[in-house]
Amino acid sequence: MRKTFGFMALCLTVSAYAAEPFDDKFRQLDEVLPSPNTYRTASGAPGAAYWQQRADYTIRATLDESKRAISGSEQIRYHNNSPDTLHYLWVQLDQNIYKKDSDARKMLTQPSREAWAKPRTPEDGFKFEGMRGILAGLDFEGGFNIKAVTAGGQPLKHVINRTMMRIDLPTPLKPGQSYAFNIDWSYNINEQKVLGGRSGYEHFEEDKNDLFEIAQWFPRMAAYYDVMGWQHKQFLGSGEFTLEFGDYDVQLTVPADHVVAATGELQNMGEVLTPAQRERFNKARTASAPVVIVTQEEAEKAEKSVSKASKTWHFKAANVRDFAWASSRKFIWDAQGYKKDGSNLMAMSYYPKEGNPLWGKYSTQAIIHTIEQYNKFSFDYPYPTAISVNGPVGGMEYPMISFNGPRPSKDKKTGELTWSQQTKYGLIGVIIHEVGHNYYPMIINSDERQWTWMDEGLNTFVQYLAEQAWEDNYPSRRGEPRNIVDYMRSQNQVPIMTNSESLLQFGNNAYAKPATGLNILRETILGRELFDHAFKEYARRWKFKRPTPADFFRTMEDASGTDLDWFWRGWFYTTDPVDISIDGISEYGVSTKDPEKEKAWKKAQKEAQPISVSEQRNKELPKRLNSHPELKDFYNEHDEFTVTNKDRNMYAEAIEKLEPWEKALLEQGKHLYLVDFSNLGGLVMPLILEVELKSGKKYVERIPAEVWRYSPKKITKLIVTDEPMVGLTQDPYWETADIDTSNNSWPRKVTQSRVELFKTERDRNNLMRDFNTPLKTKGKDGKDGKDGKDTAAE
Repeated sequence: MRKTFGFMALCLTVSAYAAEPFDDKFRQLDEVLPSPNTYRTASGAPGAAYWQQRADYTIRATLDESKRAISGSEQIRYHNNSPDTLHYLWVQLDQNIYKKDSDARKMLTQPSREAWAKPRTPEDGFKFEGMRGILAGLDFEGGFNIKAVTAGGQPLKHVINRTMMRIDLPTPLKPGQSYAFNIDWSYNINEQKVLGGRSGYEHFEEDKNDLFEIAQWFPRMAAYYDVMGWQHKQFLGSGEFTLEFGDYDVQLTVPADHVVAATGELQNMGEVLTPAQRERFNKARTASAPVVIVTQEEAEKAEKSVSKASKTWHFKAANVRDFAWASSRKFIWDAQGYKKDGSNLMAMSYYPKEGNPLWGKYSTQAIIHTIEQYNKFSFDYPYPTAISVNGPVGGMEYPMISFNGPRPSKDKKTGELTWSQQTKYGLIGVIIHEVGHNYYPMIINSDERQWTWMDEGLNTFVQYLAEQAWEDNYPSRRGEPRNIVDYMRSQNQVPIMTNSESLLQFGNNAYAKPATGLNILRETILGRELFDHAFKEYARRWKFKRPTPADFFRTMEDASGTDLDWFWRGWFYTTDPVDISIDGISEYGVSTKDPEKEKAWKKAQKEAQPISVSEQRNKELPKRLNSHPELKDFYNEHDEFTVTNKDRNMYAEAIEKLEPWEKALLEQGKHLYLVDFSNLGGLVMPLILEVELKSGKKYVERIPAEVWRYSPKKITKLIVTDEPMVGLTQDPYWETADIDTSNNSWPRKVTQSRVELFKTERDRNNLMRDFNTPLKTKGKDGKDGKDGKDTAAE
């Protein structure tokens, strides 16, 4: 519909609708975020009085391969850098999650009885692996055996509360003081593929060997910080951990034919590697491609005999928040040095022969690619090693070392190794993700026990950026707004700002939605330049410190110079989706006041109206005027569209009064469109409008989210074009995760899909027929028999 504005009377206001309670989508987060203080400033930076605790570890441990058990002794030196006097300390005992009576095991629930009885698909039913895990958990003797807790040779009073242990100090630990104590312990290692978890062993039946990935394996200091005090939420499985930085001196005694990968730098290479292996290692430091340190031939030779002797591997790591390791005689080991700007490290991969050829081709390359890309968006990688290990754990991260699962599949009949596209890119992606965790949260030390998204979401976002720098059209699972739409439509959601143990749809909530939100913030709201500067400033400020969500939100606003409270509130604190609809469009033109043009326009509008059915049929009727032309007069020659001298005089008088710029404005001939938009989803977003003109030209106009500030549910926007507009699309590139694109266009676009036709299957459940079906048996040659007979008997 096209209408005409009277000249100098063009007035556009925010559309007025029925009165409703005003929902201010742009109100500040002051009532939600904690008040700034001397520890954490309003800008999001650490304050002048910021502090954090420190814990240094000396650990001696032994792997008993035959018993699949670890025993160890450790000394912890705890530094109280807080302004508080501490009367007791809390220590994490993560292995206690494997105790038969652990909260995690008692909390397990199952699908409803209906789902057990009548699964809709095999995927809905209960699986062999699930049942095996439940039954094995009832028998496994897991958890820490705390043998002694002492200081200066004297026992320390301690109380174990499930996955936490409180140590009562003989004298209060005052600010600035440190305290050293010892713990002796042991535990049985779980079979990871049976009991799950973030560490464990994998058994290879073919060569009767084990591969051990060992993490969360020693009693570790719980975090104490200004926002939470002691972070001693029980470990239930989802909320991982937050820890204190410190220096580690670790000696690991393992079978003499094992190869060990670990956090930190190997101190006694001459004692544990052959001269040839040491030479290869030194060559790898400056190599342009990965160099094999322990070859597949050497690993396969070790697989064939089990050494009864032992060997101790000595590692040291400075300023890390944790320590993990892996050990097996099956390990192939390759490495390549990487040195650029402030990074100088060895990228290394450890994997059994079952991981080749994929691991030898991609793992170390993916590590180096990760470091290159993450350095761009944060800071130069500061540690001396970055390690990827193939074993039973699908993907898990620790300082300088990560456990990653994908490997080729072996055909049981032919022995041929193959892999799917999903496996290939799954391997590259998980290595990028887990190595990337060195930045978030191993260095930017967020509280994973409280906020999973602060490490997983931020890391998944940078993983997406790194994946896209790997190759064109890399099939990233998370990051693109269109990939989150199904989740945003779903019902069983909780806000991102939900405690780690209470998340529903864990992967979508803590990984995908934050990563997608940051991508939208970078591409659509801030732009790359502002976003990248602010994101890197966050990393710089909180490197080797412990940020909270408020510190991230405030830093992004402070460094970008943009108020983003509306975005944090909508995307992180609600489950509202994006659904913006184009409701209607009216076309207007500016009146030129020239009667020649304006009456001609009005006449054209009337002539463009449809002719009524009656008028069409009346055309055939004989008309008196045609047979009596003497009846014609002035009004048979002229109508309301005839231009009169009076019209011309009025126009001349009006034009004479106008300023030159006003005359020019009349002659521009602009096309004006009033477009009505509805915010059906509730989450405000910028408008991204693709305008299509009659000539075929298209252009995109970007309107900031603040367009919704005064009317968050319905607005009207004026679009001015030089020629007629024939099409309008909101969010043409699907960059805001709009859950319903069918209402994003004018004119509306037809949604295309397919309908499947199926042949009717009668008598599907025929018990008599099924009962009489011949039984397939195995012949002596192992092949299927015929008609229920043994082929060997024929």
